[in-house]
Formats: sequence, structure tokens, C-alpha cells
Amino acid sequence: MSRDHFIIPIFVPHYGCPHDCVFCNQRRITGLSTDVTPQYVRDTIEEYLYTFPKGMITVEVAFYGGSFTGIDKEIQKELLEIPLEYKNNGKIDGIRLSTRPDYIDEEILDLLKEYGVDTIELGVQSLDDTVLYRSGRGHYSQQVYMASKLIKEYGFNLGLQMMVGLVGDSKEKAIYTAKEFIKIDPFCVRIYPTLVIKDTYLEKMYKDGKYTPLSLEEAVDIAANLLMIFECYNIHVIRVGLQPTENIRLGRDVVAGPFHPSFRQLVESYIYRMVLEEYLDQLKKDIVGEKLIIEISNKNISNVVGQKSCNIRYLVNKYKLKKIKVYGTNLDKDIIDIFIDDFNDKISRKEIIKNYLKTKGII
Repeated sequence: MSRDHFIIPIFVPHYGCPHDCVFCNQRRITGLSTDVTPQYVRDTIEEYLYTFPKGMITVEVAFYGGSFTGIDKEIQKELLEIPLEYKNNGKIDGIRLSTRPDYIDEEILDLLKEYGVDTIELGVQSLDDTVLYRSGRGHYSQQVYMASKLIKEYGFNLGLQMMVGLVGDSKEKAIYTAKEFIKIDPFCVRIYPTLVIKDTYLEKMYKDGKYTPLSLEEAVDIAANLLMIFECYNIHVIRVGLQPTENIRLGRDVVAGPFHPSFRQLVESYIYRMVLEEYLDQLKKDIVGEKLIIEISNKNISNVVGQKSCNIRYLVNKYKLKKIKVYGTNLDKDIIDIFIDDFNDKISRKEIIKNYLKTKGII
């Protein structure tokens, strides 16, 4: 029986981080500006546990924002003691945190192991040293490889976070970073498009005409390629796009950039459109004026259809089809069942993606 997974987020904005990367204003991103205390951690855990359903669930406390392992070690201990208590008494199942690659060493990992941490996510952003330098990261790619190796040797789950559209970045550099992530073999990955946030140096660069953010279409295209790469190598991507909040949206703290409240769905829909195009382009059958029926796993119906049926309209127009109907079934999530008149074919999403990436020379 599967278990639902719930996260209790504890935001520690700029806590422990002496760097101001050009894109970063953690207080804007998290919506918090107060220091985090052990009592705040306890209150947050209690509040979330009260709202979670009972039964087959797993619960994880996650310290987000800032650079957790850059905090004074005594404060780290005070904050970690609270979730460790809940983990020891069986009320939560795991503890994760985010930090910088240059804030990892044996002493730090010994402390995190002692206090029950399970997963460490590194804010890598890019493995191109020029991009890291121009983004004001304060570390180079070599420190990512060293920290990742050490984290895995200690037995932690390793998470890697990357951004697309940073200063000096490109689609090719983003793909390079993804392929290097594959070599590191993390437990999970997050992909974020770069947004111009208020009160950051990137906002100044944008207003001075020294930085142009990706368009939404460009960001979706790049993120889709990255997601397909990770899927081919069975790397779990746990987030695509920044979590929208009351302030993180265009017209509030997002000045410019490819923000969309359902960014991942745009990316997933783009991939399904590409998969269907690849298949139909190679289909040795005249389908003009035909009705195309697609059966897919229930949870992927909206991704196939696209927002406001954009994929349906696009494919009908491109292939001059009479109509397209999409039905949800209990099919495996990788399988797409195609019906055209008396013709039927089952196709593998993953195989088409793999062939596409090979044809493009990406893998």
C-alpha cells in the first residue's frame, strides 16, 4: 500500500548565508523576515501535524531557505533537536534541509547525522563556473562534486537544485548541468526558472538593461528538456518551478521572468505534445480528417490535453484531424494508447523521449 507524503516546511531566510547571489532575496521568497527559534519550529510542527490526515502517511520536516549549515552550530543543534524529538517518538518520519555546497564538511555531516537528518539538498544552480561567478554564488563547481561525494559517503539522501536562465546561462549550459547531475546520481532534483525578485541585484541589472530573463516559452522548453533527461536516467524531480505564494507572483514581488503558478504542468504538457508529435510524424498512415482517440493514465489527462486544451488545438491543426478525444484509464503512466479508426497502437512515453533526446544529440 502506498503512503502519502507530507512536508512540514520551516523557512530560515538568509539564516547563516553571508552571500547575496544576484537572484536572491530569501525574505521576499519565503515571506518571512523574523529569526527562527526552537519554539517556532515546535509550533509549526504541531500546527501541521494537527491538519494532516491519519493513517498511511509519511511526514518530513524540511528546513528551507538560507544555508542551514552556515548557521552557528549551537543554533543548528537547538533547531534540529525539535524535529529529532518528534522523529524519535514516531510523530514524523524524516528530516531534510537545504544548504550550500561550500558549507559541507565532515564536522558538519557528523552533526547532522547525530541529529537525525535524512536528506541534504544542495543549492547548486549551475555547474558552469562562468554562470556561478556572474551570479555571485561565491563557490565553484568543484565544491559541488566534493560536497556531493561526501554527503553520499555519509549515507544521506542527496538532493540537487538547479536554476535555468541565470546571468550568462544558456540552454546548452543548463543541459550540461543536468548531464553532470546524472553523473553525481542524486536521490532527487529540483528545477527552478530564474525570476527577477524585488530588492535583488538582478532587479538592478534588469532595470539597467544588463539582464534579460527567459520568456515563459523559453523556460518551459529548457525545463522540459531537463525533465526528460532526468526521466531517462530515473532521477526523481520533486519540483519544477518556484512555489507560488501571496507575494511570489507577477505584480507583487516578481518583477519579471517566466513565472506561472502551474509551471510544472506547462512543462509536462509540453513534453506530452512533443511525444505525440514525434509519434504522429513517423506514423505511416494518412490521418487527415480522422478522429484520434488517446487513452492515458487518469492522472495525466490534463497534461495531454494541455491548459485550455492547447495541445488538442495544436495537434488538430497541425495534422488536420477531425477531432481528438482523450480518456483516462488505469494504464501505466508510461503508456499511451492510440486509436485511429480501426488502427490501434500502444506507445511508450519514455522510449519516445529517449529516442528524441538521442536524435537531438542530447544524450
